[in-house]
Amino acid sequence: MDNTDILNTQKLSDIASQVRRDIVRMVSAAGSGHPGGSLSSTDILTALYFQVMKHDPASWTRSAEGQDAFFLSAGHLAPVYYAVLARAGYFPASELATLRRFGSRLQGHPSTVDGLPGVLRPSGSLGQGLAAAAGMALGKKMSGDVHTVYALCGDGESEEGEIWETAMFAAHHGLDNLVAMTDCNHQQIDGSVEDVAGLDALSDKWLAFGWDVICADGHDFSSILDAFQLAQRRDGKPKMILFETVMGKGVDFMEGTHEWHGKAPNAELAERALAQLKESLGDY
Repeated sequence: MDNTDILNTQKLSDIASQVRRDIVRMVSAAGSGHPGGSLSSTDILTALYFQVMKHDPASWTRSAEGQDAFFLSAGHLAPVYYAVLARAGYFPASELATLRRFGSRLQGHPSTVDGLPGVLRPSGSLGQGLAAAAGMALGKKMSGDVHTVYALCGDGESEEGEIWETAMFAAHHGLDNLVAMTDCNHQQIDGSVEDVAGLDALSDKWLAFGWDVICADGHDFSSILDAFQLAQRRDGKPKMILFETVMGKGVDFMEGTHEWHGKAPNAELAERALAQLKESLGDY
């Protein structure tokens, strides 16, 4: 790793810390939301939006023509999605304070009804985001658009049948411009993923469906960036990056437990969490 790489990863780490602060403040103020998975996927989306994706908030449209595209398949991770979009320049960070309020563009799950910049499609029912991403990837191939389509899934979400229908579709059509990611934090609403559905050998499953599989540490920016670089290979196969993560990463009392899947911290706990996270871009 040269000095440039060190500077890049430090910058990403600083941005990710601010995004985690945003998540805690948003969910606490709203009194509801999903902090655990948002915190575990923060580093992944920070690297994607601030270094990997080819995108321009100033010229973005819902067609994503001439740009890379991102689909949030695990729609309950809206807090991290909104925070990353705001910090990347899609809308003012001050709007983050409106999460889940009546009339807000920042609904509990991403919506396109109010035209929130950066959001390509509504997210709600699990599994559908990956399917939509595969559809856009096929469309880009047919139109000659060389850009990449990304999608973020959860390991709990991988219990959904639509995930595996899409796995077959994408492999059949040779969608090597599709890069899917799974946030493997091993937790879901009812407990650990292993206890609820036993998703053993997830890597083997994706390989069996005809995908290239890349495994990486979802909290190490060097590992994350290396994984994205490998995923750019156009070899006729869609890509799945399995990111190993920790539920609630960055907040000690949220880490490694499903209890913070969909529960908001009160004001006292929010202050305890914020004290653990560096402010680097300025709170909204």
